[in-house]
Amino acid sequence: MNHSAEDMFDLVADVEKYPNFVPLCQSLSVRGRREQGDGTEVLVADMTVAYRFIRETFTSRVVLDRANRTIFVEYLDGPFRHMENRWTFKPVDDEHSEVGFYINYEFKSRALSAVMGSVFDRAFRKFATAFEERADEVYGT
Repeated sequence: MNHSAEDMFDLVADVEKYPNFVPLCQSLSVRGRREQGDGTEVLVADMTVAYRFIRETFTSRVVLDRANRTIFVEYLDGPFRHMENRWTFKPVDDEHSEVGFYINYEFKSRALSAVMGSVFDRAFRKFATAFEERADEVYGT
């Protein structure tokens, strides 16, 4: 990315802004936020994703670890059997970074998986572009 690891961490950590640019994200609300003794920040958030006539809300626990430049998201409740994702932010130099994104999920319902599975896969492939465009908008090119 043409932005620092710190800037990219801040951009991804600002989950309340996701409805403005993340594919399929219709709304996101943070239920709670607390600082841990180890320097991490933990929040619980509800995200609603929508595609055509389907609308699903799920709850996740998000661990923001600024010192290690990682964000870990684990599923708590909603339409998935399991879901987790992990972000890593590695500085290349003062103005560039390498951003890693990993996600693993499975829907509880076969019907929902049949309808939404390919849509989610396509949306996740667009994540890199969505976050890069958002970074350019927020931090300049």
